[in-house]
Amino acid sequence: MGRTTGITLAATALLVTLTGCDAATDKAGEIVSSATAAVASAAQEKMNEVKDGVNAGGDVSAGATSTDGDRTVSTITATNPKDKTADYTIMVNFRDSDGNLLDAVVLTIDGVEPGKSKTGTARSNRTLSGDPKAEIAQALRH
Repeated sequence: MGRTTGITLAATALLVTLTGCDAATDKAGEIVSSATAAVASAAQEKMNEVKDGVNAGGDVSAGATSTDGDRTVSTITATNPKDKTADYTIMVNFRDSDGNLLDAVVLTIDGVEPGKSKTGTARSNRTLSGDPKAEIAQALRH
């Protein structure tokens, strides 16, 4: 086999390998995207289970994110402006710097006394890369 034929075969093999990697990367991206959508859907279903909840987005805020082991966490603060103790169910989205949804979680902060604040920790379901931000997607006071 001549040198040119060997180089051509090597180049062809490399091209096939790279094309396979691109396809694998694309497929992995599709799987992650699909899994993220499923998690967000499950979180929304959990929010829909709350009976007699009222929109309380203004009562709740998300703190900066940090890591705890291999998970991303954010301290969520609920401040009860009402005159009786309330529970909060909160859906928190984790997004990348481009605004893409990475994960969604639901947490409950129980027994927030009137005029007081209480915190809880939103913890991602999986390892998130980059510098994700936490945002309140929905909050219900009940």
